[in-house]
Amino acid sequence: MTKSFTIDAIDWRILHELQQNGRITNVELARRVGVSPPPCLRRVRALEKANIVTGYRAILEQKLLGFDVTMFAMVGLHSQAEVDLIAFEEKVASWPVVRECYMLSGEIDFILKCVAPDLASAQDFVITELTSAPNVDSVKTTLMLRQSKADAAIPLDGTPPHE
Repeated sequence: MTKSFTIDAIDWRILHELQQNGRITNVELARRVGVSPPPCLRRVRALEKANIVTGYRAILEQKLLGFDVTMFAMVGLHSQAEVDLIAFEEKVASWPVVRECYMLSGEIDFILKCVAPDLASAQDFVITELTSAPNVDSVKTTLMLRQSKADAAIPLDGTPPHE
């Protein structure tokens, strides 16, 4: 929670419902959380303004759109100085093939989730872009065989945690 924003029980229900269906109408959302539409909309706007709700998006079936390969790349850097970490993150942001990037503690510095149309394209990215990027020391890749779970939602049940 942000320091200047308090989330009450109705807000928790709103967040739960929005995670289940970001396209829900305000009227239906208000009905489900037990308030009238005008205050419901004000609450949603306040949650957005407080950066608790940071966006809405469609979830696409990547294989139907020609992206048959999902690859994870574990990247080690020569230097972990903050300026070098930021430079790597900025480089990663410029690669459309990289869909997610996480800085980690432990044996590797970053893990990247990448999508590509085919294995040759994925290999080409690793060879021509990733391994040749400044400060990259090591790259290990692995291909996804099957996705067993994909849930970007936070595990909310409509009630605040620790209640």
